[in-house]
Amino acid sequence: MSGRGKKTTELLLVLLKKGNYASRIGPGTAIFLAAVLEYLTAEVLELAGNVAQENKKARILPRHIQLAVRNDEELNKLFSSVTIAQGGVLPNVLPKLLPKKTVLSHEHS
Repeated sequence: MSGRGKKTTELLLVLLKKGNYASRIGPGTAIFLAAVLEYLTAEVLELAGNVAQENKKARILPRHIQLAVRNDEELNKLFSSVTIAQGGVLPNVLPKLLPKKTVLSHEHS
């Protein structure tokens, strides 16, 4: 919980009303939207932080966000049409191209 709750939700409510998304927008809408955005942000940052730790980095980079989102099935589906700047691509090495020892160890797993 961010501590900016009331100001943020009031701003969201104003933006929702100005945006002509619907003819009537209830006050609970902004609170719900703020909660969803906070949850998604926390989820992405947690996964990206894990990727950064695996790569022995202290700072989350766009590359870490890209790897976190693309390796999570639900987030990948949600962000399927999103391009993350400086994110790079997912490594995809065909099993045929791996050395034979590596291929054998992958088959036994």
